[in-house]
Amino acid sequence: MKALRFERKIAKFAAATIAGRVVPGRGAKHGPLQLEDVDVPKFPDADWVRLRPRLAGICGSDLATIDGASSRYFEPIVSFPFVMGHEVVGDLDDGTRAVLIPVLHCATRGFATVCDSCARGAINLCERIAFGHLEPGLQSGFCESTGGGWSVAMVAHPSQLLVVPDEVTDEAAVLIEPMACAVHAARAITTDDIAFIGAGALGLLTVAATRAIRPDARIVITAKYPEQRAFAKALGADQVIAPNELTRTLRSTTGSLVVGDYLTGGVSTIVDCVGSEASLTDALRVVAPGGTVLVVGMPGHTSLDLTALWHRESALKGCYAYTRDDFDTALDLVRKLDLGRLVSATYPLHRYEEAIEHAANAGPRGAVKIAFDMRNEKQRNDL
Repeated sequence: MKALRFERKIAKFAAATIAGRVVPGRGAKHGPLQLEDVDVPKFPDADWVRLRPRLAGICGSDLATIDGASSRYFEPIVSFPFVMGHEVVGDLDDGTRAVLIPVLHCATRGFATVCDSCARGAINLCERIAFGHLEPGLQSGFCESTGGGWSVAMVAHPSQLLVVPDEVTDEAAVLIEPMACAVHAARAITTDDIAFIGAGALGLLTVAATRAIRPDARIVITAKYPEQRAFAKALGADQVIAPNELTRTLRSTTGSLVVGDYLTGGVSTIVDCVGSEASLTDALRVVAPGGTVLVVGMPGHTSLDLTALWHRESALKGCYAYTRDDFDTALDLVRKLDLGRLVSATYPLHRYEEAIEHAANAGPRGAVKIAFDMRNEKQRNDL
C-alpha cells in the first residue's frame, strides 16, 4: 500500500534541517520522508482492528520532525521507519467511522497490569511507551508497529477508537484529536487572567476550549495574520493583539511597571502555543510573580535564561497530549462550534510536498489546518 514513511537516514535528516530553515516545510522535499509502497501493518494481537484513514491532519510536531527541528529527546521513544500521521478519522472494516486516540499506553502494549499513570486514566503519561509487544512509540504515527494516518491503512487497539456520530463531518472529526490537546491544556489552567502566545491551529483551538471550560476568563492572544485574528475573536478571545504588542498591552491591563525587559506584575497564566526560544522568553517576561507558563506547543531544542523563573517563583509547566475524557469533551466542542470550517485545504498523498509546505506556511497563506485526504485513494478500497 502507499504510505508516507519517515526513515532514519542521517544525511537526509541533515538536508531537511537546512532546507526547513530556509523555507518552512521544505524538509519534505529533501529529507527522509518518502511516499513508498509498504506492507500493510500486521495486527499485534487478536484484539486489534484495521483503520482506513479518510482524513489525516498535519500538525506542528509533524512539521518539526519533517524539517529536522524536533529534539533528540524523542529518539528512544519512536521506532524507525514509521508511517506518519496521528490526527486521523477513518473507517473500520465493519463500516464504523472512528477517530484515532493515538497514545500507545499500557493496554495497547499488552500489559495485564498497567502502570500507575494509566491506572488513574493519565494515558498520556504512560511509563511503558518503549516496552511491550509493540516497538517504541509515544503515539501511533511515530511507531513502526502500528502504521500511521498518512496512508490508506493502519492498525489500532479498540481502546484507541472514538466512534464519530453521523452528523459530524470528516473535516470536523479530523480536528477532534488536536481539540483534545486543547481541552487537556484548558483543564490545566487555574486562573481567569490568561494570555496566549500563538494563534495557529493549536492556539485557536485552545482558546475555544478555554472559553468553554472557563467562561468568565479574560483571554488575550497574540496573532500575526488577519485570518488568525478573526478566528481568535470568533472562538472566544477578548483581545487580539500583534506579537510585538504583548508586553505593552499586558503592562497596561495589569497596571505593571517595567524593569529591564520584565513586567513587575503580569498575567497569572501564559499559554505558549508556539514553544520556541523566542516565545518562551516572551512568556517569562510577562508572567506574574508566582504565575505559570503553560507550554502547549511542542518545543524543539531551546536555550533559555531561567533566572526570572527562580527570582519571581513562577512555574514553567508542560502540557502533553490528552486522556480519553478529553476526547469525549473535544467531540462535543467540535460539533457545537462547527470547527470543520478550520480545515482550509486537503491534499492527496502524492501531493505531499505541496501539502506540507502549505501547512508549514499556513498563517501567512490564510490557512489554519491542512490535511491529507485518502477518501479517493484507489488502494484504500482494495484492502
